[in-house]
Amino acid sequence: MRRRPKIKDIAEELGVSPATVSRALSDSGLVAEPTLTRIREAAQRLDYRPNVSARRLRTRRSMAVLLVVRDVGNPFYLEVLKGMEATARDAGYSVLMGNTEDDPEREIEYFDMLRDGHADGMILMTGKLPPAIDPAQALPVVVALEMIENSAFPHVQIDNEAAAAEAVSHLIELGHRRIAHISGPVPEIMSVRRRAGYHRALAQAGIGVPPDYVQRGDYLLNSGRDCCDRLMALTEPPTAIFAANDEMAFGVIHQLHRLGLAVPGDVSVVGFDDIYLSEAFYPPLTTISQPRWEIGRQAMKLLSAMMSGEAKDRTPIILPTELKLRETTAPPKRAASARVQANGISGRRTVPSDNAIKE
Repeated sequence: MRRRPKIKDIAEELGVSPATVSRALSDSGLVAEPTLTRIREAAQRLDYRPNVSARRLRTRRSMAVLLVVRDVGNPFYLEVLKGMEATARDAGYSVLMGNTEDDPEREIEYFDMLRDGHADGMILMTGKLPPAIDPAQALPVVVALEMIENSAFPHVQIDNEAAAAEAVSHLIELGHRRIAHISGPVPEIMSVRRRAGYHRALAQAGIGVPPDYVQRGDYLLNSGRDCCDRLMALTEPPTAIFAANDEMAFGVIHQLHRLGLAVPGDVSVVGFDDIYLSEAFYPPLTTISQPRWEIGRQAMKLLSAMMSGEAKDRTPIILPTELKLRETTAPPKRAASARVQANGISGRRTVPSDNAIKE
């Protein structure tokens, strides 16, 4: 029977130390190229697999990490899980997914798992801590995407305010002036910052915001429907709606169709997240795309370093976003009509699905 290859075998073949091989395979960020690639290629060639049972006995670790989310049914988290799991697997860890459903009791249960040694680390995506958890406590926790202010935990996130401002600026460039916003559950930080980006873009364009144009949602489809109803019942309803996530944007579009309104013919809609359904939805949704796989990878890389005692810099990692232009945004009817008359063109306007629309 063939002997199972060990870290020592990889080290001897490449002429490096076992410690260097261990750091490279745990994705600690401490091994530079080209050594990093050489070690990974050798591990693959030798069919190296971490001996998890031996490591558990040696280190007294569970060799498991937690990904704790609000709603395990939300497809947004799947790509995050994939990026996290790929990095965790290389480091010999398994990933457990925790579903809180915004229940404080369930939230504290996952922290108890961490403190009792049933998991070695946690990536937290709920945007808040249970009241019993001290935010200054030194725990192996990385906060991903949803921010927790005044905590000692490192963060992997995006610039929510700038991304939201880009989405609203797109609507302004199309000619919209009556732009409404359906926020997430304010006062949570992510919701507050996306709302701030909405206000910033309108203020920079010199556009005022009627008080009823900002509706508070909860990131769920039904709140998109309900908020849309309230917006379209106004004396002067909006010609465009920016929803703080894709699920609420889907709810908005469903309700607009039920009201007999066309998207984007009567009302333009922009979402946030770019979950996989956004492109398959009809019409395909214009939305802010987040690098979900990379969020998971970076968060697990940072957590792995923390668990190894190697993490020092707690500066937040800010990842880029991209505005995906699809088919739910177009100029408002009056602006479109003026353009047709000015150009002497008749007929229906075709909206490009993947290219920027410029006035």
